[in-house]
Amino acid sequence: MDSIDKPSTATALRRELGGVSRRRVALASCGGKDSTLALAALRSDPTVEVVALLTTITGEFDRISMHGVRRSILEAQVASIGLPLVESIIPPAASNASYEHAFAQSLEELRSRCPGIRHLAFGDLFLTAVREYRERLLAPLGWQPLFPLWLENTEALAHQFIADGYRAVLTCVDTTLLPAEFAGREFNESLLKDLPAGVDPCGERGEFHTCVYDGPIFQWPLEVSTGERIRRDGRFEFCDLILRPNS
Repeated sequence: MDSIDKPSTATALRRELGGVSRRRVALASCGGKDSTLALAALRSDPTVEVVALLTTITGEFDRISMHGVRRSILEAQVASIGLPLVESIIPPAASNASYEHAFAQSLEELRSRCPGIRHLAFGDLFLTAVREYRERLLAPLGWQPLFPLWLENTEALAHQFIADGYRAVLTCVDTTLLPAEFAGREFNESLLKDLPAGVDPCGERGEFHTCVYDGPIFQWPLEVSTGERIRRDGRFEFCDLILRPNS
């Protein structure tokens, strides 16, 4: 996805925001690489004030949905980033209806905590169907979506993430798209070189998910270690991350 002719992130955001200065924005965040880059992009734009994060949690597992990251690590991320968190709690294998109900409730909580807010940002990169779904979901609820990374070159973004000093671990791998052994690996230049042909460098097609534990948006790094690996649904290889004491 080449972005040579695409306006700069700041310019694109100003257009989406209608030129209004310092619009309050919440970010739908999973604590992974793309959410982190989206937050950095939003914070670099003078027209935006990021006021909260919204994260979907699978209640029975007490973990970030799809990423499988423990709530304790999410809480440590949020503390280091310095933003309030709103959680959207869903059951395992949630239907679209149950997800959308929980999502709508969390948006109401966001609005009660941040009066006047009506923009929610996402870290989506190029999947048009995903973007259109979010737009359809938000419109009747009175919210407007923002996509600060939309159509950025994913290879360039992956290298930028590493060069900027961010640190992340692959916590979930779709074994139909990527070998299970990638679960638990550091997201670094070595990993990018090892990715099979056809795998997006940012995992945008669901090849993998990450957990970020250090970088410029953090006030202090999280001390994490990898734990056991487990296969779920005969397909998804998860690597548990454990927050070390005093982190």
